[in-house]
Amino acid sequence: MIDIQLKDNELKTADCEAFVASDAAGGTVIFVGTVRNQTKGKKVLRLDFEAYKPMAIKEMRKIAEQAMQQFDALKISIHHRVGTLQIGEIPVIIAVSTPHRAAAFEACQYCIDTLKETVPIWKKEYFEDGEVWVAAHP
Repeated sequence: MIDIQLKDNELKTADCEAFVASDAAGGTVIFVGTVRNQTKGKKVLRLDFEAYKPMAIKEMRKIAEQAMQQFDALKISIHHRVGTLQIGEIPVIIAVSTPHRAAAFEACQYCIDTLKETVPIWKKEYFEDGEVWVAAHP
């Protein structure tokens, strides 16, 4: 089972955790990305995330489907936020349940790394001295 959401309001880890819960799961891993207060030594004031929504949802689903097969995952939830986010807010949550713990870690890592590389989501970082559009890569 797969749960993909691209939202313009607050993301909640409890929603993702509840979706991936399973009596068959030996491991559940949840990655929570947060807006940090600096990038490369520069103070970040806030971030804006934009996405090409139809393609972003399609690509996130494709990532989840690949992870389901590759890591024998039971359930995967990928939620990403768009809009303006403040320091400490959550732009992405990925939750994965698998029969064994190692696969849960690997599947979660695969999902976030692939999302950052392939999903059409962009962020604009605002600093005290200006702003810059960047791909939503680490």
